[in-house]
Amino acid sequence: MLADLKKLKDEALTAINAAADVLNLEELENRFLGRKSGEITNLMKGLKELAVDAKREAGAVANEVKTAVAEALATKRNELAGVSQSEALSAEKLDITQSYLPPVEQGHYHPSTLVQTDLEDLFLSMGFVVLDGPELESDYYNFTAVNVPPEHPARDMQDTFYIKNHSGWVMRTHTSPVQVRAMQKYGAPLRGIVPGKCFRNEATDARHEHTLYQLEGIVVDKNINFSHLKGVLEAMARHLYGANTQVRLRPKFYPFVEPGVNGEVTCFLCAGQGCRVCKKSGWLEILGAGMIHPNVLREGGIDPKIYSGFAFGCGLDRLTMLKYGIDEIRVLKAGDLRFVNQF
Repeated sequence: MLADLKKLKDEALTAINAAADVLNLEELENRFLGRKSGEITNLMKGLKELAVDAKREAGAVANEVKTAVAEALATKRNELAGVSQSEALSAEKLDITQSYLPPVEQGHYHPSTLVQTDLEDLFLSMGFVVLDGPELESDYYNFTAVNVPPEHPARDMQDTFYIKNHSGWVMRTHTSPVQVRAMQKYGAPLRGIVPGKCFRNEATDARHEHTLYQLEGIVVDKNINFSHLKGVLEAMARHLYGANTQVRLRPKFYPFVEPGVNGEVTCFLCAGQGCRVCKKSGWLEILGAGMIHPNVLREGGIDPKIYSGFAFGCGLDRLTMLKYGIDEIRVLKAGDLRFVNQF
């Protein structure tokens, strides 16, 4: 085969040098390098019949022949076109220098992301860790583990999206499942926040979306009481809305805390005097909170006789709307650059 390859190479180079025009050159290219019936291609098909060592040697020679023929074709083509080899190489050179790069318009963070990262920095400075959990959650962690058993009426308040043909799996309705997951993984003491996406099957309006973002906080340690909870909430509210912001807590039922409270802050627009935004009350609701229910501590593997804790949860979208004076929640998810570029 080596002798055949050398003979074919000499024949091809002689024919290429004698080519009179481009049409003749194309015929020679198809004759020698054609993918299906080229003479070199047909000769290389016989490599599979050779022994391993002979195949390796013949394959290397065959590649050299193909390269030599291809280069001869390119040189002859330039010659027929009246272009020298040096001119052809010069034309192929690329100028990799660039004296000027046009300015690139950079994006920026979404307002909800700005609020989330701001709060993460605040809580990290207070010794909290940032926790995360799955958005596709089991019914156990989403409901049962946080003291909402199957027959509990509170499930009706958090109607969610169930996964077809996969009983027991839901799109999480809140970030509270991470409370139990974190307690099971890290034990006590524990301080953490859980920012994340949640899902609820409810009608969309100016205040509600089926996909929402929450930020949850949890503290578990010995001798934790309500004063610790209020201190953390006041620090968060004043960090977001100013040093003069006041916080008030009013009793409210949540199945995963006992006692539970509704957290409100003084209205940012009227400073507590009463306006249309706060419905003349002077207060705006931003969160739910309370002392972690003993059943939730037990599900997390924590002994409620030794440890206590508090938890709070707030809608990040709601916090963003209050911080920037946004009166329509749907613009946060619309992807309208006219809105986003304001921040």
